[in-house]
Amino acid sequence: MKKNLLYSLLAGACLASVASCDVNAWNDKLDGFEGDPAATNKQAVEYTLTAADYANLAANSDNIAKAGDALSKQLKAVGTQHYFTNEISAKEYIPNFLSDPDFSYFTLSDGSSIKITYNTAAEMPEDVVAFGSATEYTLIGEDYILAWDDDIEYAEAFTPSVTAKATLPALLAYRFPDAEKGDMIVVNYNQAYEEPDFGGGSGSGGDEPQPPTFQKTSVLGTVAVDDVVEVAGVVSAICNRGFILTDNSGSILVYYSSGFTAADWTVGTQVKVSGTVSAYGTGLQISGTAEDYTVSIEGTEKVAYPAAKVLTGADFDAAAVREGNFAPQYCQFTATAAVSNFINFNVEGAEASQGSIYQGTAEQKALFADGVSYTITGYLVSISSKKYVNFVLVDAKSVAAAPALKDAPTFVPYEKVTAVYAFDGNKWSANTSIDMVQPSDYEDMDQKYYNLSDPDFYLPIYLKEKYPFAREEDSKLVGYKLYKSGATSFVCDEYTFDGTQWIKNTGVIEESAQFVRTGGKWMYNPNVEITLPAGKGIEISTLYYQACVDWVYENIDKPLGSTGIKDGNFYVSSYGNNEYYCGTSAYQGNVDLRPAKAREQYPAGYEGMDDDAILALMKKRFTTEVMPGALAAIHPDAAPIDGLDVIYTINFGVYTGSSATYTARFKVVAPGKFEFVDCTWDAAE
Repeated sequence: MKKNLLYSLLAGACLASVASCDVNAWNDKLDGFEGDPAATNKQAVEYTLTAADYANLAANSDNIAKAGDALSKQLKAVGTQHYFTNEISAKEYIPNFLSDPDFSYFTLSDGSSIKITYNTAAEMPEDVVAFGSATEYTLIGEDYILAWDDDIEYAEAFTPSVTAKATLPALLAYRFPDAEKGDMIVVNYNQAYEEPDFGGGSGSGGDEPQPPTFQKTSVLGTVAVDDVVEVAGVVSAICNRGFILTDNSGSILVYYSSGFTAADWTVGTQVKVSGTVSAYGTGLQISGTAEDYTVSIEGTEKVAYPAAKVLTGADFDAAAVREGNFAPQYCQFTATAAVSNFINFNVEGAEASQGSIYQGTAEQKALFADGVSYTITGYLVSISSKKYVNFVLVDAKSVAAAPALKDAPTFVPYEKVTAVYAFDGNKWSANTSIDMVQPSDYEDMDQKYYNLSDPDFYLPIYLKEKYPFAREEDSKLVGYKLYKSGATSFVCDEYTFDGTQWIKNTGVIEESAQFVRTGGKWMYNPNVEITLPAGKGIEISTLYYQACVDWVYENIDKPLGSTGIKDGNFYVSSYGNNEYYCGTSAYQGNVDLRPAKAREQYPAGYEGMDDDAILALMKKRFTTEVMPGALAAIHPDAAPIDGLDVIYTINFGVYTGSSATYTARFKVVAPGKFEFVDCTWDAAE
């Protein structure tokens, strides 16, 4: 049997293998370079992270080292989901990125500060996090041969008898032998709902009229440049810019300068083409744009390949310098792949030439790994720079690999399907908790690139149409490909039905944190400024002042003998929401420094003191005892940072018969412990 490698050309789905380079590597080349010590760039900046920033932050080499193997998937998910989590926190992973050349302000000098606004999420469903680091894989011809366990009678699709559920776990185990627990793969494959016809007649005794047989021409064996030809043949190979068309006498490359989409074509398609013969790199072709061709698709058939000419290294060197135009030739050779932006091959014995894949599709390029030896079968179509011998790929397999492809598949109508599979440490299985947007869904949304740039618009409509009988509080995880800031990534969102519409419920909120550059390094600067507006019913003011009242009750009134916060016997009033030890009022939202009111609430506490003495004592108590105690209760996680004063600045309102606003500062001196620094009412005196 002839050997043939077929590709499942799924639109918009390709296997992307992205190698992250070390974005800081250039710094290693600057040993001894100190720059101009007088040149500084000290700024105070406010900045909001973009989608590209999250991706670059996740690819930062220092962050990758920081995350290690244990958190590598979670870090990758931050780059695609565009929010931080409890495991990958902004405070820990932003500082390294601020010195990254990919960051807009990486040249800032010591003394600079950046207030970063970013997204963070509370605890997210495990599947949502894992999906953000999923790998994409599109099945190729060899996969279907393995699934059907037959290299002659097989279809390039799953069918009712050969199902994805039964065969994909083993296929993925073969393709991804180094999988780890928690890995996810987005798998693209073809699904047919009828069985292929492997022959055996019509089943009607042969009396019914048969459809006309497609007749291939015999013109390609003798064509020359400038010939105007009409060819009827079969597509025998596909590249990113066209296909090899084979009739009874030979083959030619039908090259599209524009308007060709490889995913729309299948090996074995019967085609009629009209065009003019030209030559490129001494290889004959029919070239033009999609509008230049007259093309009609007539049907499908198995491709009968000729015996491949086996090429040696000497053959490559001779081909590289050959003169005169030639038609595509079906060949085979063994070589070692050299993978970069191109797929080239080093052939043993070739001294001045290399092989190269001509206009390879994403699926074709994904077959090769650098330094691995392969047996390559394809059509020799052109020569470049008297060095590169170019092939349109038909078959490629590792020299040490599994079954060779031996025949073309039997055609069967199919649709493109996307599914999610997860590895539990032992086996792959379908993850049915994530509802994947399918290729047909993208088409219904008129999204021709098979991704979404506005998911918040499309997904609620998608869910409402797909689940018309959803009940209130039903929830779904929806997986899709997001296009944002010029890049695509996998995203999973959680939606909940409120009885009328589907509401996105990711738990993502916007936060801000300040980072400062000290000693050549960026660090999280947790300095906090809190404004407590004076007035009733203001949530933040109520929170802080009630914490002050509670502190006075626990630390002052209870030791004096109080049995309840509302007994009113000492400094805390009978309302339980204000006190006159220092004057804080959760009810009024201010600090009441009126000596008369303090004396009225607890006369024994101020016996023998005049108004000025009472006022001075209440101020001291507020700044040195009560507010530090309230801050400790509300911010128990506050902690000092080496080389940096962590300061909490409180703006608050005071009432003494008239209203005024002051600012007090408190330094974090130990975990959850605050020490008074200064207050503007001292400067006002």
